[in-house]
Amino acid sequence: MGTRDMEKSYKIKFDYHTHTYYSHGKGRIEDNVRAAAQKGLTGIAVADHGPGHLFYGIDKREIQDMRLEIDLLRKIYTEMDIFLSVEANICDFGNCLDIGESDLAEYDFIIAGYHYATRNGRTVRNFMHSHSPFGLPGRGRLMCKNTDMALKAIYENPIKIFTHPGDKGPFDVFEIAKACADRGTYLEINDHHEHLSAEAIRIAAKTDAAFVISSDAHTPEGVGSCERGIKRALDAGIDMGRIVNIVEC
Repeated sequence: MGTRDMEKSYKIKFDYHTHTYYSHGKGRIEDNVRAAAQKGLTGIAVADHGPGHLFYGIDKREIQDMRLEIDLLRKIYTEMDIFLSVEANICDFGNCLDIGESDLAEYDFIIAGYHYATRNGRTVRNFMHSHSPFGLPGRGRLMCKNTDMALKAIYENPIKIFTHPGDKGPFDVFEIAKACADRGTYLEINDHHEHLSAEAIRIAAKTDAAFVISSDAHTPEGVGSCERGIKRALDAGIDMGRIVNIVEC
């Protein structure tokens, strides 16, 4: 990337990773949609956590209510694309997601990432590795297990966006990026978390993977936030044209 790219300013045109009170966000669906409209976004998705999360997974009984609300909001905010998604939790069981094939029809698309406190998710080991100041033995073995879990999830499910890889445990970003490129899954540069880091973006960019920047907003005020993600992408020196949801401003 040249100096001219560094001098440009960017914003996201759609935000496909936001949360509401249906999981552990602080606002309603309409609050997020209204915030997106006020910021000039052309699209937004509500992607609350999948049901396998032990503390703030979505209640399956409420999905129909979410769908009805989004259908209503589409009639009000006609200038925007509004989607019902879910941030499925990656786990080491079955199809390696906490939603199955029979659940897919509930959503317009799915995004997925690794989180602590997910059933069959190696929470204790990953938490210890991520929070130990000195590191723990067996990191390489854990990375292999985590990466295999992620690859199986990518290849066995129609995942639109793989969220914040590397945020809560060791993962082989290069192998994940190759799988995402192969499957047409976007890799997320998360504005709320530190991953993908600039170093990880450079590694992923060695593949043909495409990227998105997401706010991962947990409040309506955070919808559309992208400054930290933009900075990391610029610091990584990648071609900004590989980020599919940004425009110059």
